[in-house]
Amino acid sequence: MHAPGLALPGVVFPAGPAATRSLKCGVRGAGCAVTVCDLSRPQLLVTLDLGTELGMARARLPPVPLCSPCPTPLCTCRLLPKLSCPDAFSPGQTPAGSLALSAAKSILPRSSIMGVRGLHGFVASSCPHVCTVVNFKELAERHRSQHPGGTPAVVVDAMCCLRYWYTPESWVCGGQWREYYSSLREFVSAFTAVGIKLIFFFDGMVEQSKRGEWVKRRLKNNREIAKIFHHIKSHREQPGRNMFFIPSGLAVFTRFALKALGQETLCSLQEADYEVASYGFQNNCLGILGEDTDYLIYDTCPYFSISELSLDSLDTVMLCREKLSQSLGLRLADLPLLACLLGNDVVPEGMFESFRYKCLTSYASVRESCDRKGNVILAVADHISKVLRLHQGEKKLEEMLPLGPNKALFYKGVASYLLPGQKSPWFIQTPKDVVTLDKQVLSMSSDPESKQEVPMCMDPESRQKLPVGTDPECNLEAAVCANTEVKQEDLVNMGLEAKHQVTVVSDPEILKVARAQHVRAESYLVYGVMSSGEVECSSSLEDATDQALPSQAFVYRPVRQRVYSLLLGGGGGGSSTGPAVKEWFVYSGNPLRQPDLVRPLQMNLPGGTPSLRQLWLSQEPGIQAQRLDTLLACFDLSSSREELQAVERPFQALCCLLVYLFVQVDTLCLEDLHAFIAQALCLQGKPAVELADLQLDHIDPRAVQLATLLVRGLTTLVLVNGACGSPWEMADFMPWHLFDGKLFHQKYLQSEKGYTAEVLVEQNRSHVTRFHTLKSVVCKACGKENRPIVSRRHWRPHHAGRWGRQGSSSHGTSSGYSRSGHGQHWRDQGPGSRQYEPDQWRRY
Repeated sequence: MHAPGLALPGVVFPAGPAATRSLKCGVRGAGCAVTVCDLSRPQLLVTLDLGTELGMARARLPPVPLCSPCPTPLCTCRLLPKLSCPDAFSPGQTPAGSLALSAAKSILPRSSIMGVRGLHGFVASSCPHVCTVVNFKELAERHRSQHPGGTPAVVVDAMCCLRYWYTPESWVCGGQWREYYSSLREFVSAFTAVGIKLIFFFDGMVEQSKRGEWVKRRLKNNREIAKIFHHIKSHREQPGRNMFFIPSGLAVFTRFALKALGQETLCSLQEADYEVASYGFQNNCLGILGEDTDYLIYDTCPYFSISELSLDSLDTVMLCREKLSQSLGLRLADLPLLACLLGNDVVPEGMFESFRYKCLTSYASVRESCDRKGNVILAVADHISKVLRLHQGEKKLEEMLPLGPNKALFYKGVASYLLPGQKSPWFIQTPKDVVTLDKQVLSMSSDPESKQEVPMCMDPESRQKLPVGTDPECNLEAAVCANTEVKQEDLVNMGLEAKHQVTVVSDPEILKVARAQHVRAESYLVYGVMSSGEVECSSSLEDATDQALPSQAFVYRPVRQRVYSLLLGGGGGGSSTGPAVKEWFVYSGNPLRQPDLVRPLQMNLPGGTPSLRQLWLSQEPGIQAQRLDTLLACFDLSSSREELQAVERPFQALCCLLVYLFVQVDTLCLEDLHAFIAQALCLQGKPAVELADLQLDHIDPRAVQLATLLVRGLTTLVLVNGACGSPWEMADFMPWHLFDGKLFHQKYLQSEKGYTAEVLVEQNRSHVTRFHTLKSVVCKACGKENRPIVSRRHWRPHHAGRWGRQGSSSHGTSSGYSRSGHGQHWRDQGPGSRQYEPDQWRRY
């Protein structure tokens, strides 16, 4: 038993004789501090300092009389939606925290939980015993005693953790990358100190089965971003944390940050949650750290919550799927069926809405303590245990459930939770039946107009099972005919392999190299282009109402087109003859109903485009120079090779990016260039603490979008560098070496006021020299492309630049623009413009 105490989501309130304690909220970055005054005394005073950025000032709770020690072991009541441990109060005593409950719930909102719809709220409110506070240090010690010589390992679903890792106060200016890197170092060090190995998984590609959910979230993100810019324009300040949006490129650069910190970092070949669950299951891991209720459904190692993690103590909450299934009267093997009937990222929630309503109306044990969603979950579970189970093994699911035309989708949804070696008792069909279902799903997924979502579930190594260029469906049929004892998950895996096999690259050795680099998180988008001809880019902080600045999706599209030419061997003589790549890039005006079809664009290289074998595998003298030539050709900057090579590291990559950016967007002015260069120079040597203390006069929406353009340019450099055989060190364009959001914003505001170079670089003489050198390189290179960079003060009235002169917002551009000096405008070249040719070039 522990002494009397209070419990708040994310915060542990220890009791004891100490006079006053300050604790940090377990939800990192929430800006929450708690002061607890002498919990051992009969009168208690609690002060919650939740920070003004969360919309609430200090709240003083009145003294609360305590009674006997809380009898709840490990305080499993911690996740109850109350501020106070119910067992710490006298019978009939109303916890003082209940008055602040509604405020606290709105201030500390849980992020949108992925996975099974409504399950997280149900567990938190109706099944608190499913949640147990545990300590990673104790778990690791227990693991070592049970497995002598073994190293306790935790698999981390990195995509779930990004918003919790990003603890810097500023997030709207483009990212506090040096602070963020320090935050990641702290996170890793906390686990390393207790002997726990971390394995990080990132989403490698979006599966077709979850594309609909991906699109839905991106469109929601766009609405959130519009509100952020409205707030900035109205108040000239960053919104509160309740509107927090992760900086652009965070997922991409986090991979490289973790690798730089010596961590095992992997990129998935399918949906990451399956590979995370599979890895934990097959490698006897200590558990999974994430925030996705699907981990309560997979029959794998224990699941720990990242949102409840206190880094100082390494306490967190373990969510027990065994206790959940017992509470629902189900077996573990029934949970995948429950998940699909409730709706998840695979099976749309609306598909079985009427079925769930019927279950609820016939459910006799409705709980008043549960909300409607909670009672729906109980009713569906009750139907599974009392009705469906009576006929299990005798009737097929489609005979017991209203599956209709969604039969294939539903079976695949259930099967998507099966890890290697596992079976579902709800499958009684023969292998031939599964083959038929696989074909139905393949047919559904190949229809671009289909709104069905198709689940995917395959062994991470399954791509190696089928040679490139063979017919996967024939292999599937052959396997079934040859072996009637084929496992359920093998059939699922082979069918999914058939759907993913795309013969866009014919060289199996090169594809194998690209795959290995992808899995090791050493490249970005390259394998997606080569294996499936499909890539995506999530939402960015871009102002949809700003017609002068284009979306990053269009600014860097010509670069991507040349990369496609390099990777796919397409394009020739200025025409686009190679296979088109399906781009799911988010920008204003794009409804994401279908991908943009973007064809390769031939590079301008003497002697032609080198082969990938040369760039990736050759060890010949001079190959590094050829790699650099190819990289510059992707940016169409071959003519500036000499100037760029004369620049010292790490500023070569930055200058390359700035030259390209200023040539592409002629609404950028000399003041913008000054700000970009000054912040990069001043960043050198500044510690994260100093950057964190930097204060801004106000927030400018244009500077926010300029920061987005630069950071997305850095992610484009990652793509190009990887495709060209890495002529530059990846570290040269990692943002913690080149960019800081607040620092850039400060330099932007100063530059707008006409500050001199000396003031911009903080009176540092060596920086002044470098400033003029870098400025000269960029201006000279832009001059070669007929793009003079002038001060905004010298612009003609109403100057809007190329984007404004075209009479269009930034999204009304074509995919083939190169630059005006070459007579290639966004609308005049390539497959066409979304605005004027919305369908002709996007059909497939």
